[in-house]
Amino acid sequence: MILFNEDKVTKLFSEILQALQLLEDLRKLSLDGFIAEPHKISSAKYNLIVAIECVIDLCNHIISKNNFRAPEDYADTFKIIAEKGLISEEFASSLIKMARFRNRLVHKYLYTPAAGGGGSVH
Repeated sequence: MILFNEDKVTKLFSEILQALQLLEDLRKLSLDGFIAEPHKISSAKYNLIVAIECVIDLCNHIISKNNFRAPEDYADTFKIIAEKGLISEEFASSLIKMARFRNRLVHKYLYTPAAGGGGSVH
């Protein structure tokens, strides 16, 4: 049986859902409309960070409550959860990419469309 604090998990899921809803609203914009408004880019970055960090916090909470081995970094957090059979290896791989993307956002070494980079925000 996996141990966790129901209130903490509920709060984290609520924050994830709220951030995803705000991101969904931004996704409805055209690329040109999105890039033309720097505050919308900032909002997208912030809400991505919030959602990703909540997933990391959720996994770290489960790791801590169940006395699993301590993660070496954010990516390792997802490896541990997969090792314990709580998520698939494939999903863990996606979450690891998400954690690395979070690092790029937080440390500002992301080449964004607004800064002249290509790609899609959708």
